[in-house]
Amino acid sequence: MIVHDLDELGPDMLELLGKLLDPRIQLTSGPQLPEPAHFQVLVAGRPERSHLLASPDLRLLVIPWAGLPPETRSLMLEYPHIAVHNLHHNAALTAELAIALLLAAAKLIIPYDQALRQNDWSPRYAAPQALALSGKTALILGFGHIGQRIGGACHALGMRVLAVKRSASVLPTLDYPAEIHPPEALHDLLPLAQAVIVALPNTPHTEGLLGETELRLMPPGGLLVNIARGPVVEQEALYRALHDGHLHAAGLDVWYQYPASPEARPNTPPADFPFHELDNLVMSPHRAGLAVETETLRMQALGALLNAACRGERIPNPVDVTAGY
Repeated sequence: MIVHDLDELGPDMLELLGKLLDPRIQLTSGPQLPEPAHFQVLVAGRPERSHLLASPDLRLLVIPWAGLPPETRSLMLEYPHIAVHNLHHNAALTAELAIALLLAAAKLIIPYDQALRQNDWSPRYAAPQALALSGKTALILGFGHIGQRIGGACHALGMRVLAVKRSASVLPTLDYPAEIHPPEALHDLLPLAQAVIVALPNTPHTEGLLGETELRLMPPGGLLVNIARGPVVEQEALYRALHDGHLHAAGLDVWYQYPASPEARPNTPPADFPFHELDNLVMSPHRAGLAVETETLRMQALGALLNAACRGERIPNPVDVTAGY
């Protein structure tokens, strides 16, 4: 089986992947396609049409992360004979940040830290504002690889776990109790949840899923964490719910505007509203899946997927291009 990865893999990663791969797999990497191109598998998150047409043997596209970029979805809808699969190597890392954001928001860690950096001990003697999580209810929107890990951590914190899953009739095997519901139950579930954690893909069906109505259905003083995609939560509705105190706090790793170029990185507002002025918001620059170990985990997941394809086994993490995830 011939595989081409559009990323230029460094020597260390090539060596690691080489040790993991079935010897029948031939691997090349880099933005320059091999000539002649006869690869059956292309590893790329945002391939161009020319990449898909270069090899007449192409049958599998591997997106080397979780999710399906909108431009990739639009392109792949034109090539239904090419299967699309994801890698979920960063599920644990993303779930860990979700819990970090949840705890930081509930405990107001950021404003307390900032006060003490100014030698200000006033928060210690003020009326308590931190929230307990034990005994509360967490509602996880999206119950795939990441959502299930978040659920396990919430259960370990003593929380009741509710989840919304598209195929709620297909129940995952869990080692903790969770109540799984279909998307149609969202409005009935929101009033029960003191914490809502968004782990959904951004698709035409999920964009704007949480707007003014949905956020106001949450109990006053609730928590919201988004480690999925920014547009799943309407930004104006979220800003107002935080600004007027309906939400106690939120933690966001995903946003509404991103730098258009390397030059814009030092000065690009992440939203149209001044979220940075809110002291009940924890802000993270979309790095949930990134850690020292990320690339090693990616190579391990890619190796396992390619080996399965080479050996005729079930290939993990299929993507429904029509649905968008």
